[in-house]
Amino acid sequence: MSDAPKLAGPDLATGTALATLADGAMLLGHAQGEPVLIARRGDRVFAVGSTCTHYGGPLVQGLFIGETVRCPWHHACFDLRSGEALRPPALNPIPCWRVEISGGNVYVRERLATVPQREHATVPSHLKSVVIIGGGAAANAAAETLRNEGYADRLTILSADADVPCDRPNLSKDYLAGTAPEEWVPLRSVDFYRDRKIDLRLGTRAASIDVHKRQVVLADGAQLSFDALLLATGAAPVRLSVPGSDLPHVHYLRTLADSRKIIEAAKSAQRAVVVGASFIGLEVAASLRARNLEVHVVAPEKVPMERVLGREIGELVRAIHEEHGVRFRLGATATSIDRAFVTLQSGERLAGDCVIIGVGVKPELDLAEKAGLALDRGIAVNGYLETSVSGIFAAGDVARWPDPHSGQKIRVEHWVVAERQGQTAARNILGRRERFDAVPFFWSMHYDMPILYVGHAERWNEIDIDGRTSDKNCRVTYRHDGRILAVATIGRDLECLKAELAFEQSTPR
Repeated sequence: MSDAPKLAGPDLATGTALATLADGAMLLGHAQGEPVLIARRGDRVFAVGSTCTHYGGPLVQGLFIGETVRCPWHHACFDLRSGEALRPPALNPIPCWRVEISGGNVYVRERLATVPQREHATVPSHLKSVVIIGGGAAANAAAETLRNEGYADRLTILSADADVPCDRPNLSKDYLAGTAPEEWVPLRSVDFYRDRKIDLRLGTRAASIDVHKRQVVLADGAQLSFDALLLATGAAPVRLSVPGSDLPHVHYLRTLADSRKIIEAAKSAQRAVVVGASFIGLEVAASLRARNLEVHVVAPEKVPMERVLGREIGELVRAIHEEHGVRFRLGATATSIDRAFVTLQSGERLAGDCVIIGVGVKPELDLAEKAGLALDRGIAVNGYLETSVSGIFAAGDVARWPDPHSGQKIRVEHWVVAERQGQTAARNILGRRERFDAVPFFWSMHYDMPILYVGHAERWNEIDIDGRTSDKNCRVTYRHDGRILAVATIGRDLECLKAELAFEQSTPR
């Protein structure tokens, strides 16, 4: 992290010809020893930092739309005028520089010290207390947005987790693999919440919600009043009901504490058995191979991820894992676990001194159900993410919303969706009446191969593959009766961004 940035392209401080930068084009250069991206829109040229503040994606390879740029890796979006992060997963702005155009040349001058502040709409006068239940992506994004949009009164996050909201995708990827230090995992520091006057209560469980008194009752009996409430309780891992599933060497992965336990176990373990070929399960398998453990994956399906991504990508994923030494037992189920083995239905016994269960998650709906909120395989919300009770909203893994792109009510368990819903819910708590219309997006990493996916296809009857999956360079389009529902790409990040934009532009508003 302390290495000097690599510089490429022209020295923009000494100037570059405006004529070489077409309208709608971007150019990577540098100024004052820092990488700088310039982008032209009409007669105006913007100069901003060249890398995404999420994972450092190269913005010059992204999509330039209007006066924004989108990151090719995980679809964060930045305002080129101010550097502001408009869409997660990026939370921090990119830097901006002053631009001067003179004599047909573009010059990047001094770096601007502050991000221009946006004007905020009026905060409703009745809104004096907002409570957020949950400590994940949606909860954090909502709290930050409330403060960024001008809400200054009481704001409380009730999180059952022992740690501050964290970068959950990293828990099964780089952090678990040992290639990312723990200081990269928290989304924000404890000081951040204190300085923003966000009352973050860790290790705190809500027991019930009184929708008439507008109160949350905590597990210790304390009561907390609210004028608006956001349910962002997320999802919990599905527990495997077989003998031995509660043994100390059997792990589930949801929290930072869970990931720490698996890392500690991996230090002395030699053989791991992963039960479940889900995204989490296979990412865990890859991370444990990076730690030189022998890894077996047990799952009932014949092709991993076929239900979500189709047979072709599923077979590619399996092949890549096998190239890295993962051994699969597909079409198989675990029937018992003891301290040394996992026994399969066939009678085969797999040696495993570390067992990870990744057979899916289920939304945390108990609070909503007890409070009498409408449920529909999740918490039912309208297009503004408001539940059946006025002033109570839901976001993230628990929310089932009317998706304008698929024309269906859907619930998804995607990190970026949760963050974006948290933002929208916060604005609607402030009375903005903003519909949630973001296109669902997720990514999954398998060794050096990222899979990007936009849209939502629970069922399809046609798959079109452009390119060869074996080359790790393809675009897969999922259709139902001729209608495009989703697009997955491997090695074609810009095409995935363009597919996302096409969904946005084709949806009636």
